[in-house]
Amino acid sequence: MTDRPLQHTTPVTADLLRGAPELEQTPTGVRVHRLPAWARAQAADPQLAMVEAQPSGVRLAFTTDATSIELRALATRFGFRGAPARPLGVFDLVVDGRRAGHASLAAATVVTIDMATGAREVEQGGVDGVRFDGLPDGEKTVELWLPHNETVELVELRTDAPVRPSPERRPVWLHHGSSISQGSNAVRPTDIWPAVAASLGGVDLVNLGFGGSALLDPFTARAMRDTSADLISLKIGINLVNADLMRLRAFGPAVHGFLDTVRDGHPDTPLLLVSPILCPIHEDTPGPGAFDADALAEGQLRFRATGDPAERAAGKLTLTVIREHLARIVAERAADDPNLHHLDGLELYGPADADELPLPDRLHPDAATHRRIGERFAALVFAEGAPLALPRD
Repeated sequence: MTDRPLQHTTPVTADLLRGAPELEQTPTGVRVHRLPAWARAQAADPQLAMVEAQPSGVRLAFTTDATSIELRALATRFGFRGAPARPLGVFDLVVDGRRAGHASLAAATVVTIDMATGAREVEQGGVDGVRFDGLPDGEKTVELWLPHNETVELVELRTDAPVRPSPERRPVWLHHGSSISQGSNAVRPTDIWPAVAASLGGVDLVNLGFGGSALLDPFTARAMRDTSADLISLKIGINLVNADLMRLRAFGPAVHGFLDTVRDGHPDTPLLLVSPILCPIHEDTPGPGAFDADALAEGQLRFRATGDPAERAAGKLTLTVIREHLARIVAERAADDPNLHHLDGLELYGPADADELPLPDRLHPDAATHRRIGERFAALVFAEGAPLALPRD
C-alpha cells in the first residue's frame, strides 16, 4: 500500500505536549524548556542552560487516524573536543502504549565544547524530519517522545489525517535528579529509568533530571513548588559530590530548605527523597569529579574522583555521608510530615548490581541498568501496596 500524502500540517503547541513546563518561541519553531524563564535567569551556568533545554521525558501526545506522521525539527547536538562522539538523539514512537518505531534527525547544529577552556565551536545545521509510516488503521493514541540528550526546536507535525490532543490524563509524577535521571548512557528516551518507571506505574512523567545540575538550587525548588503534581520525588547526591559544591555544614540546611520550599506548594503530596545509587569512585572519595585523561587518550570516556578521603574529616561530602544524612533528615521530618518518605538508592543499584552491570564510564548506568533501576523504582514506589502507591480506580 502506498502511504497517503501528509496533507495535514499542525503547529506544535502546548496542548500537544506532555512533560514540558515551558515553551519558547524561536524564529524556527518552539523550544522546550524544563525550567521556567525566571529560573533560568537566576543561573548563568552554560551546563544547566544546555541540559534543561534537552527535553528528557517530553513527548507529543495525540489521537489520530493517521497511518503516516512526520515531525519537522531543528536539533542541536553537543560534544566535547577529544571525547568520543555522543550517540544521536532518538525520537521514540509509542502507539496505544506500545513502542512502534524510532528515528533520528539526519541534520543538526553541532556544538563542540573545549573541556579545558569552555570555548564553543558551532557548525550550523538545518531543519530536518523524522517520519514514521505504516501505523495501524483507525483511531489510536500516539506519543512521540523527544530525545533526552539533544535540544530540539519543534517546527510542525505533518500527518495524513487530522490530530487531536490526547484527552488521557494520568496522575502526574514530578521528579528531580541528576544526569542519571535525565538519562545519560541510555540510548532511547523511553529507556531512561524515569520513563521506564512511569510506564510501569501508570503515571505521567515530568522529568526535572538535569545533567550535572541536581545541586539543591533554590530556583529548582520553587519551580517544583509551582508545578502541579500527584507524586514528587527528589534524587539528591551525586552532583553535590562530583561538583564539590558544599560541605556537610551547608548540606543539611540546604536539603531542609529545598524540602520546605517544595512543601510550600505541595503540603500533603506524597514526597520521596531518594539517596544516590552506588558509584564506587565517589562512595568514600570526595570530589571534584573529572574526566579520566588516560581514558580520553585511548578514545574512551571515563570519570574519576580527585578528592582525598581524608578530607571527609573537614566536612567534604561523599556518597556514603550523603546517604546517612538524607536518611536522618527524612526520619526527623517524618514525625511531622507523614507523607514524606525515604528510599535508599542502593535498593535501586547496589554492590551486587555493580558486579553484574558495572557503570561503563564509572558514573552513569548503561541501557540495561536504566531498565533495572526503573523496574525496581516502579515496584518500590508505584506498585499496589507500596508506600507511595496512588489510588487506582
